[in-house]
Amino acid sequence: MGAAYFYHLTQNPLDRTLPILLGKARAAGWAIELRGRDPRRVQWLDERLWVMPEDSFLPHGIAGGAHDADQPILLTTGAGDAANDPACLMAWDGAEVAPEEVTRLDRVCILFDGNDPDAVQTARGQWKALTAAGRAAQYWSEESGRWEKKAESGA
Repeated sequence: MGAAYFYHLTQNPLDRTLPILLGKARAAGWAIELRGRDPRRVQWLDERLWVMPEDSFLPHGIAGGAHDADQPILLTTGAGDAANDPACLMAWDGAEVAPEEVTRLDRVCILFDGNDPDAVQTARGQWKALTAAGRAAQYWSEESGRWEKKAESGA
């Protein structure tokens, strides 16, 4: 049974924070579903991941291709799209996460922009829904300039 990790982005934007988390998840040997809501934003993130420095290359693809099952990191726009059998789900831009996914996967990461009041409200709702369903969750903040665990709810 996994846990949901909430990452409150206040110092660094998504495209700077996500590669670090993706690198750690890949180092753990996990296939990853990277779930957004808007196909245009998924395309934007795909382009950002391709222009990273060579020493931090993250092999990935957008769901809907012929080789989805082989992708270490698969960008999707909805639940059930991940043909790569992920052990880790990273949701961003308010993408939905079901309690069953937290149970089934090794790790669920929910990243949200702390400078966007709507994103913060959405993340609070996700925290409440997942913890009310009995799922373990941790809340991490970077407001001090480094990541610190600020809250934890056990399963």
